[in-house]
Amino acid sequence: MCGFVAYEQSTIYEQPQWYDELDASTELTQLLVDWPEFSAYPAFGSDIRKRIPLLIQEDDDYKQVNAVWWFDAFDTDGITKLGNRTSFNARNLSSPFWKHALNTKRGVILASELGESKLVGKTKHQYLMQSNQAFLLGALYKRLKNGDYCCAIITRDAHPKMEPYHDKAFPLFLPLDIKFTHLWLGHETAEHPQIQSLLEQPKLFPSLHVQRVKTYKDKQPIGNIQANLTSDLP
Repeated sequence: MCGFVAYEQSTIYEQPQWYDELDASTELTQLLVDWPEFSAYPAFGSDIRKRIPLLIQEDDDYKQVNAVWWFDAFDTDGITKLGNRTSFNARNLSSPFWKHALNTKRGVILASELGESKLVGKTKHQYLMQSNQAFLLGALYKRLKNGDYCCAIITRDAHPKMEPYHDKAFPLFLPLDIKFTHLWLGHETAEHPQIQSLLEQPKLFPSLHVQRVKTYKDKQPIGNIQANLTSDLP
């Protein structure tokens, strides 16, 4: 599962080709260029202050919303409440719990770091995975009656390169491709061939540097457990 995500804005400028494409000054590309820096954790403890910037298309307009990182949420008398279902990651996409959002409420998170963990013996190891380039993660969201948003990051089966650091799931990376981003955020259902292909054969699009850390946010290294995971792209 993906339990930490962060973004350092400078990384977007380290991909000249993609940045040049973004420089087309459309509503969508401008949102990506101006994406805010953040560090986000899931909303454990029903803490609705734990939010993550999310790019969506709503009423044919692109917008960035600050969504609670927990999908199981509801509106009670205008106040956002969180359910008990652990739902910061969306895994079993065939479940009715996710199906509507997968077809109609897909979002994108721009990031440059994520955190994964694995139990080694009786000790939980936390691994910070950093890229020197921005990357995109696929997400699902819903809008509550009070106008608030909540979301989950899509995960798939474990990826061979990630298994030493988390062997249960793999966050869904999206290609750095504006046309695909339009498609992902648009009105096509998840049955669209390009979307279905990505869901069935997810890829590690960015290269990631892995370091075991005390906590994700302070990035304090523990020992010499580190590695470089190379992108699946040629």
